[in-house]
Amino acid sequence: MSTERKRAKVLLVDDRPENLLVLEAILQGLDHDLVTAPSGEEALKRLLTDDFAVILLDVQMPGMDGFETAEHIKRRERTRHIPIVFLTAIDRKPHHAFRGYATGAVDYLAKPFDPWVLRAKVSVFIDLWEKNRLLLERTELLQQRVHSTEVATTERTSALDRARLRVQEALARCEATDPETAELLRAALHDLDMI
Repeated sequence: MSTERKRAKVLLVDDRPENLLVLEAILQGLDHDLVTAPSGEEALKRLLTDDFAVILLDVQMPGMDGFETAEHIKRRERTRHIPIVFLTAIDRKPHHAFRGYATGAVDYLAKPFDPWVLRAKVSVFIDLWEKNRLLLERTELLQQRVHSTEVATTERTSALDRARLRVQEALARCEATDPETAELLRAALHDLDMI
């Protein structure tokens, strides 16, 4: 297990550079790394190599729009668990929000949105990501300890079995010729059986 603390990453997806700059400014100072993607296609490429705590995804983009990008994200085993927050200037009609939630989004914010609300939401997802990461690390450590204990138990059992076999062989040789030693070996064998 690595002693270096892994920082959460937030993926910002928007085709407009000025929107990415605004998001970076809003999220500045949170304990995370920001990764930007100017398109849905680029976001999917980033998701092949990096793990993210949350994705902030613009809906209206040329080529692959946000809804289609989200559908691809949710189809992949590796990325389907990543929370997606849609950010959009598209009209506020309920069917747009419904479509966002239907594609797997955890939230749908219409622009202009409150920067403090967005910051708080991202902060919650970063916290959840960190707790999940810690839980996974502790689970891995526990599995390693269980495996080490199982190996040690197997080795100890094998050593006891070999000792028991040697005592039984010695007992078989001594029973007829040396009753006192045979009695001591029976006691030793009893003690081995109690371990």
